[in-house]
Amino acid sequence: MNIPQHIAIILDGNGRWAAKKGMPRNYGHTQGAKTVERICEDAYKLGVKYLTVYAFSTENWNRPKSEVDALMSLLRNYMKTCTKTAAKNNMKVRIIGDKTKLASDLQKSIEKLEESSKDNDGLNFQVAINYGSRDEILRAIKEMLKDKEENKIMIDIDEEMFSAYLDTKDIPDPDLLIRTSGELRLSNFLLWQLAYAEFYITDVLWPDFNKEELVKAIEQYNSRDRRYGGVKGE
Repeated sequence: MNIPQHIAIILDGNGRWAAKKGMPRNYGHTQGAKTVERICEDAYKLGVKYLTVYAFSTENWNRPKSEVDALMSLLRNYMKTCTKTAAKNNMKVRIIGDKTKLASDLQKSIEKLEESSKDNDGLNFQVAINYGSRDEILRAIKEMLKDKEENKIMIDIDEEMFSAYLDTKDIPDPDLLIRTSGELRLSNFLLWQLAYAEFYITDVLWPDFNKEELVKAIEQYNSRDRRYGGVKGE
């Protein structure tokens, strides 16, 4: 089986999963975080080199304050758990998104996690927090314009240069995007990076996603003919 080098996942369905069980939405988010930990281990054992998950978008701030507060609390706890998991499983963890909008204590936890795991050479694990692809692209353009004014770059801009200003610099573009819960949209996730990724949509809600479902996605990926705009045989 051909294992994609980089898998990106839009984690969806936590709230619906909790509602089906008659539990609060936050219970679904907690179980979803546990699923992330399991899938990290499963993906690495299968041979995946990079895994990127969409945890909290720039639009998620518009949710009810009680849910946002609960999600921030969950992320704080997850940063601590992830630090231990990264050390145990040799994961290199990077947080993508606009971290400047997060609370100072959460920023410090993120910095500690990234610093402590930077030399690990196992799974490269990216977590998108306060991430929106349009925001990422705008931040990249502003940074490029600033560097141009300071004569740090020339006027000629190509794809490689632009990619170096994105949150995902030094990370290969995803080969496979998985979206759970049956939704059929990108939701402002990695718009630039997913240009030639294969998409896999499943009705499975994220807390129920497991190794078997991951293998199904990879098998479907293997059935695709990736031509990158060309024709077969080129």
